[in-house]
Amino acid sequence: MQPPRAIVRRSSESWALQSALERHGLGPVVGVDEAGRGACAGPLAVAACILRPNDAKRFEGLTDSKLLSPDERERLATIVLRRAVDHCVVLVDPAEVDRRGVHAANIDGMRRAVARLQVRPGYVLTDGFPVTGFGVPSLAVPKGDLVAACVAAASILAKTTRDRLMGELHERRPEYRFDLHKGYCTPTHTAALAEHGPSPDHRYSFVNVAGAARLAGGRAADSSDGSVGHNEEDGAFDDLPDTFDEVDVIEGMGDIEGMAEAEGGEGP
Repeated sequence: MQPPRAIVRRSSESWALQSALERHGLGPVVGVDEAGRGACAGPLAVAACILRPNDAKRFEGLTDSKLLSPDERERLATIVLRRAVDHCVVLVDPAEVDRRGVHAANIDGMRRAVARLQVRPGYVLTDGFPVTGFGVPSLAVPKGDLVAACVAAASILAKTTRDRLMGELHERRPEYRFDLHKGYCTPTHTAALAEHGPSPDHRYSFVNVAGAARLAGGRAADSSDGSVGHNEEDGAFDDLPDTFDEVDVIEGMGDIEGMAEAEGGEGP
């Protein structure tokens, strides 16, 4: 099912598509996006978010999370969490990225995030590529995090949740400097992999991690200080902010997504 044809005026900006769907009785509209797809370490974070219709004036500056500074992302994340009708963030850990492939894991994470919303959506907007299996109609929106406000909000929730978790991993494994690169393939991260070998928080299906593991003798770095948790590991995410009230760790997902990002973690 595709949405009815509607004239989307430029002045409506990123709220136009959601507004058109709502006017035709297809709401609530949920936006879905992920963060960490191209990283070679850390979890994949997938978020679903429903915004209130006609709430644009509360979200000045809302756009793709990659275009925002960390401070702006945190500011907008606070607003999203306070103003959203509903939201859910799902974390998919490196083990499942490796077992299933990052694309399959991402799609499954999107389905789980939408399924765990307390408010049943009427329509789902995804960023860039089509996804089925939501139980309601959906539409792939090219550059969705730029042109659809609910997708932008989801991208911000996914990015800020993941960045905070990567900061926690830095406290456990400071030798990798996860606080700088957030698990992406930067020179600092590459040098740390060469010196220390990969940790249990790395994605071994990525060619650079697999190469580092071979050089290190095929064994992961010492995991005694903790790694990204599975469901059975009690307290694995006890330190996540209380504001993220729907954070789930899906056991375990890795295509090679060697997308390097700038030092400082500003990437996909």
